[in-house]
Amino acid sequence: MADPIEPSTSSSDPNSIPIPTAILHPRREPFEHGLLTIQKLIFNDPVQALTPLKQKFASPSTQRVDSAALAELLQISFDHSRLVLETLASVLHSEPDPLVTALPDDVDSIGADLRDLILFLYIQSYKRLLPRSHKDSAAVADVWPSMSAFDGYLSALSPLQLVRSNSRRFMPSQADEEVHQLSYLQKHLANILSLLSEHVEGESEESLVLTMEGFEHLGFLIQFGDKGSEVVPLSQAAPFFANSDPDMPAAPVPVSQVHDWLLQTIASSLESITEKVSAKENGSPSGSDQDVAMADATPSSAKASLSARSPCFVEGVSKSSYVKQASDLNSSSVKVINCHDSTIYILAPLRYAIIYGCSDATIVLGAVGKAVRVEHCERVHVIIAAKRVCIANCRECVFFLGVNQRPLFVGDNHKLQVAPYNTYYSQLEEHLTEVGIVSTINRWDEALSISVIDPHDSLSHPAGVSDAQPESATCLDPDQFTNFLIPNWFENESTGSTKDNPFPLPDAYMTSQQRNQKNLSEIKQMLREAPLEENRKRELSSALHVYFKDWLYASGNIRQLYCLQGD
Repeated sequence: MADPIEPSTSSSDPNSIPIPTAILHPRREPFEHGLLTIQKLIFNDPVQALTPLKQKFASPSTQRVDSAALAELLQISFDHSRLVLETLASVLHSEPDPLVTALPDDVDSIGADLRDLILFLYIQSYKRLLPRSHKDSAAVADVWPSMSAFDGYLSALSPLQLVRSNSRRFMPSQADEEVHQLSYLQKHLANILSLLSEHVEGESEESLVLTMEGFEHLGFLIQFGDKGSEVVPLSQAAPFFANSDPDMPAAPVPVSQVHDWLLQTIASSLESITEKVSAKENGSPSGSDQDVAMADATPSSAKASLSARSPCFVEGVSKSSYVKQASDLNSSSVKVINCHDSTIYILAPLRYAIIYGCSDATIVLGAVGKAVRVEHCERVHVIIAAKRVCIANCRECVFFLGVNQRPLFVGDNHKLQVAPYNTYYSQLEEHLTEVGIVSTINRWDEALSISVIDPHDSLSHPAGVSDAQPESATCLDPDQFTNFLIPNWFENESTGSTKDNPFPLPDAYMTSQQRNQKNLSEIKQMLREAPLEENRKRELSSALHVYFKDWLYASGNIRQLYCLQGD
């Protein structure tokens, strides 16, 4: 259960606004998965830019905005307007919203709620928190090779050296990010409320009010409820709506009153988070870390720490394997960070996943119903069944995708390949159904590439790179396509019905797969029937072993043997 929301009982000022005792948090999803690198969506003055949108669609009969209307109003392409709607749907706070449950072909016509769309477009001006500076720059430089497989080129856009420090001490913590996001909302609160507000008829232009329904839409950006899985509706936390009669519409509240209450609530939450972080940094055992859900998964003892509100972290796995199924997870979100030379299996239904700073690894994600982001990875094979995936600043990676929406490639990517989904485990189809992924729709080969420059990144970029065209992914040669076999560690526990890859293969890949299977059967038959002496059989066996070993290393499939080593 969530922490109870109780007004403060302080009575020193009878006119003071009561502040909830529970901490107000920013919703992570819009900031982690909802920022798009479309330059036309970055407004110098969001209020001025979004007011026409509000005015055009503010009447009760046109509260939803479809793709065509959005493209016309913002002067963006239809592909980009659809991308806006799909991305918004993936980070919405309201699950019953028809955009969340829309079938892929219906997204354009259903459109977005005007107020959610305004909030989504407003935060496109958000700048991410910079990584902390490393105290020993020489140590960081030693982590990353001076020359890479990319013709000795290290991108100025990708702070891979910071990523490869392999320590979260130099990356923003969850608490750092929460403070940064709350400070952003604090700074922009007046503008955000003005865009959600309505004028009172007959009153002056300055008289703005906020309805309870409009106030609830702030749930897109903020939430109460710290340690439980249940999020408290904002109106129940707000003193001006908390005691409203459910059978009667609540009276609108002056925006100034809402603004003052939220400012005080945010300030109180910032103070509480800062105190906890300070207590932790000073070594106080009573200091409750905002990153309490984080722990390293090491080669000797791979472990993930869990929290219903916080994601499960899989971090620092090296030259090993890591396996988690649904029963092992208490979170619907996973972050795989700084894993190298390893095979990672997360065989569970999830809402969100982030893969960050990994190299020379194979990572298998079960079924992700909202969004996956893969960032700053090199020579990684990623096998994903998801509704949508965004890939940023990656190199020499191969993505085996079962996705309902076009894969999005942003930033400074190099030599990436995409291929159709190529594996299964016994409960996969049940997990796909649970999170709403349609296996008959796979848009793996319809990549959408936008913008080398990420306008949400606070790093400076070299002059001229803004004109560079983003590099798109190429399709894996069908002759290089192979099925990926997931060992059945949980045979006695498995109750799933999946016996094969549920995503249909394109003809070229199916033909290649059938040809390979036929060739394998013929070779097996020839070996069985070959009239060889015993010493010749041993020589043949030895030669096959050498070639097989070479293939394991060349293809990266050597990583799968780590699983057998751990058994």
